[in-house]
Amino acid sequence: MVRKGFGLIVKILVSVLLVLSLCFISSCKKSTPESPPESPERQATDDTKSGAVETKIPATVEQTPAVEKPGPELVPINIELPKPMFVGTPQPARVPNLQKPLGKPRPPFLAPVGTKNLALEKPITASDEEPIIGEIEYITDGDKEAADGSYVELGPFMQHIAIDLEAKYEIYAILVWHYHKQARVYVDVVVQVADDPDFITNVKTVFNNDIDNSAGLGVGKDMHYVETNEGRLIDTKGVQGRYVRLYSNGNTENDLNHYIEVEVYGKPVE
Repeated sequence: MVRKGFGLIVKILVSVLLVLSLCFISSCKKSTPESPPESPERQATDDTKSGAVETKIPATVEQTPAVEKPGPELVPINIELPKPMFVGTPQPARVPNLQKPLGKPRPPFLAPVGTKNLALEKPITASDEEPIIGEIEYITDGDKEAADGSYVELGPFMQHIAIDLEAKYEIYAILVWHYHKQARVYVDVVVQVADDPDFITNVKTVFNNDIDNSAGLGVGKDMHYVETNEGRLIDTKGVQGRYVRLYSNGNTENDLNHYIEVEVYGKPVE
């Protein structure tokens, strides 16, 4: 009886030890060494594969200030003035929107280097094909004096002339002498530049003192002015074109239209 009880106890102890041994072995298999952290490159690759977007912090870069492109060198254009035909600048009466005389010589006009008179001896046409006095070629012959034989007289009311520069240019100034033997004011003076002789393509109005649109070219905001030996200098700000057309509609002395000379200052389009 004692042997049987002792044998049973031994069997129980062996069973317990066997169970404990199996549990210990199982826990050892489950406890694996901790894996080393993944490298940033591998992590980025895994994130890319999984659809994650990597957020990069941009490095600080010093911003270089933008350097403005220098403009063309400007120099005074050489304008040779004719001799004055009267002293002072009398103010014709009853002329609205009349510019006051400057009372001193006009300041030099600056334009890019290489600017020259493009109109000299260039082809010219007029709405009045048979002028009352002179020939239309006088207008671009270089003679700016107001003496007889130096000017052209076109018919009354609205008339125009057109100069073909024979190529497209950047135009910086247009200088016109209508008639400076007397202190006159010419009305409805409109100056346009275009690419074609019919003034359909790329037409730009660079001067207009027609205050009531009587010429049908739009209401102008430029002022009337008294004719002097300095002529009228129009700043055209580099407008591009080949043809220049000038309109007028009589003057404060009569209904006729006159031109002594027109100069167009510019340079070839780059």
